Amino acid sequence: MFTHKIDENLALKLLEQQDAQRVFELIEQSREYLKQWLPWLDMTKDVSDTRTFIKGTRANYVENKGMTAAILYKKEIVGIAGFNELDWVNRSAVIGYWLGEPFAGKGIMTKVVHALVDLAFSELKMNRIDIRVASENRRSRAIPEKLGFSIEGTLRQAEWLYDHFVDHVVYSMLAEQWKRNDK
Repeated sequence: MFTHKIDENLALKLLEQQDAQRVFELIEQSREYLKQWLPWLDMTKDVSDTRTFIKGTRANYVENKGMTAAILYKKEIVGIAGFNELDWVNRSAVIGYWLGEPFAGKGIMTKVVHALVDLAFSELKMNRIDIRVASENRRSRAIPEKLGFSIEGTLRQAEWLYDHFVDHVVYSMLAEQWKRNDK
């Protein structure tokens, strides 16, 4: 099973069925906060929906198509992050993430994304990482910007968010760029 220690307080671990209750509680606790930017909350009505999500993420992991992990902060699940897509032919990955509201603003997600990028380039031997963020989601956009990702452009009306479309800003990082930036 995948686990990755980031620092003394922070780690990633592959989602398991026994995590469903905690993940669902975190979603419930942060539902209005998360709903500003995530389109799937209305489809997550009870813990069985979270179990179905975890089952799908495990299948993607087994098929080497993605890797979705629980973010552990002081041994408590505080969010989700990982590779939503792994494209082995083109050696590229797409990172996605969310954090429960009480844990935002602590630098947790920047450390998590940094660790995922390191993992993608050093262990998975990827060449490119993409992160797509709603253009108005300033907190989420700050993460790839702090890490030195390049803005490639804007996908207009890329996502339906309950009652309106939102644009996505596409960020990318190349392996050679990461090596230069991380020194």
